[in-house]
Amino acid sequence: MRLPRGSILAPKGNMTGEGMGHRVLLIEDDARIRTIVERGLATYDFRVSSAADAAAAIVELRACSCDLVLLDLVLPDADGLSLLGAIRASRPRLPVIVLTARDDMRSKLDGLNGGADDYMTKPFSIAELAARIQTRLRWAEADGSLLRTGSLTLDLATHRATLAGRSAVVSAREASLLAAFLRRPGELLSREELLRDVWQIDFDPGSNVVDVYVAALRRKLGASAIETVRGQGYRIPAR
Repeated sequence: MRLPRGSILAPKGNMTGEGMGHRVLLIEDDARIRTIVERGLATYDFRVSSAADAAAAIVELRACSCDLVLLDLVLPDADGLSLLGAIRASRPRLPVIVLTARDDMRSKLDGLNGGADDYMTKPFSIAELAARIQTRLRWAEADGSLLRTGSLTLDLATHRATLAGRSAVVSAREASLLAAFLRRPGELLSREELLRDVWQIDFDPGSNVVDVYVAALRRKLGASAIETVRGQGYRIPAR
């Protein structure tokens, strides 16, 4: 199945009622899992609608406004990463949590680098899933704000970062990493913390993904944007 790009996934209307829970779209082909998640999240005041494949998911995304997407990567009519790319291209600020049986590091990195905000492997706890949804929704509610420390700023709505007059558009993952620093200005953040908080990955001593993204931010904003503390981690220097 060839998936649409751009505004074709934008919702036609907002169906969220005042006083009701956040709306979650579950894209999952396993009927048993759909039932478990729908009933489980309902106890946490989430309103869950479901789609069994990519085609049905596109219909749902066009028809209504959801606050967050739960996405299975293995779908009968399309690759989940392709659907993730279509969602991200059309609605870059819509939180997406991947739910999948793929638990290897390569799949996790592919999902997160493909635009997912979080990654959970099956089987999972409904309580933990609800907590992760709540965390992502809190981040999304702050997305219109401008984060600032001294002369370094990040607009989470446009992904534009500025440092001492130097401005650049950063990727979604780069923005998440820079936001982690800006929310804790001057604090030393270890690679373990950043992998957990930005990539939702337990520490892997063989992974250099943090270093790669720090280097990318330095290329865009200048070498002074992020300070290295050898053997300990990174921080935004006091300005």
